[in-house]
Amino acid sequence: MEINQYKARIEAVLFASGEPVSAVRLAELLEIEEETVYQVVTMMKDDYDAEERGILLVELGESFQLATKDRYAGLVRSALEIRRNTPLSQAAMEVLSIIAYNQPVTKSFVEQVRGVESGQIVNNLAEKGLVEEAGRLEVPGRPISYRTTLQFLRCFGISSLEQLPPLPDQSGQVMLDEYISSEAAEEEGTGQPE
Repeated sequence: MEINQYKARIEAVLFASGEPVSAVRLAELLEIEEETVYQVVTMMKDDYDAEERGILLVELGESFQLATKDRYAGLVRSALEIRRNTPLSQAAMEVLSIIAYNQPVTKSFVEQVRGVESGQIVNNLAEKGLVEEAGRLEVPGRPISYRTTLQFLRCFGISSLEQLPPLPDQSGQVMLDEYISSEAAEEEGTGQPE
């Protein structure tokens, strides 16, 4: 099959899905190697960037999505009469930062770091699609842990968590490990689930 046919097929799938599609899934659909998908997508990105087009191809982790170029956002918003999303509060940004840099984390961990009740903020971030459940921790009480989503990457204009700016000190993971150990010790001592 010719490269232009691969480009057209990938473009059709991404356009129709409206959501990110993984490189693995594209490789399955086109019956080609995953490496070939990345090569074709790179060419497609270059095509979109070189031409005066209204869309671009965005890489989100190991997935791809078609999106509107920023300079046309106002026009699209007007055309679709989309209400402007309300910006996140300072508290929501704090919670989102804690989750992004330490994920997966529990609501209790977020509250321990912030020093205030944060459960409702985590729930609101989940409703906005910025965080999602990431399973349960293997400690007594099995609390739900949370992680960021592809929507989070899209909103902040990054393709992976590695692009987050570095923290001044990397004690976050140490704090999470200490928290899990202390919570497990407490639960084993009392026999009461969280």
